[in-house]
Order: sequence, then structure tokens, then C-alpha cells
Amino acid sequence: MIKLVANDRFAEYIGIKILKVDIGYALTQMEIEEKHLNGVNIVQGGAIFSLADYAFAVASNSTGIVTLGVNANITYFKSPQAGTLTAEAKEVSAGRKICSYNVDVFDDNKDLIARFCATGYIKNSN
Repeated sequence: MIKLVANDRFAEYIGIKILKVDIGYALTQMEIEEKHLNGVNIVQGGAIFSLADYAFAVASNSTGIVTLGVNANITYFKSPQAGTLTAEAKEVSAGRKICSYNVDVFDDNKDLIARFCATGYIKNSN
């Protein structure tokens, strides 16, 4: 399953890398580039959301069972302009069909940039 999420062409296109994976856990990273900035020269919220969403995808699929996002929300706390962003996804709960994850996004100083909360549908579990 990790090979499938590692083959995510959009994540590759925007420069997201997987740093660590464990069951129900993932750490991803993205170096901020010019293409990630919006009109006021801060990282576009969609780029931060994509980084967090990918960390969620990696963590929630880490068991080898296909899990798809069905709901997600994000709260932004700071506006980064440069450096590296790291997203850490942790499982909150998992049942037979539904799982919940929190993903925290940090900058180089370990300051919290955003928190992403997601619900996943565990597609082919018994």
C-alpha cells in the first residue's frame, strides 16, 4: 500500500516527500518553493492542506487496507514564507469502516502552522 501512496503524482509534483511511516502514523515534508506562494507571498493554504492530506493518506493506508478521505478540515495558525514544512499524522481512532486522524503541520522552528483533522472510510475491511 505504501508503494501506491508513494506513487501519488500530485504529491510528487508539488514536492512532498515521505520521511517516516508506521502503523497509523506518517511524517511528510515539503520544501517551500516559489510555486507554493500566493499573491501576498505566503504559502498558499491549499499547499499546506495538500501536505497534511498526503500525510493523512500515508498514515491511514499504512495497514495495507485502502482508506479514502471522506471529510477533512484545517485550521491555520501561522503564515510561513520560506523554509520547510513538516506534517505529522497520528491516528485518533479506527473502527471497522471509519477512522479519524489529526495532522499537525510545523515549520523549521517547530512552530505549529496548521492542524488538519480528517475522517477516513476504510474501504475493503471485513
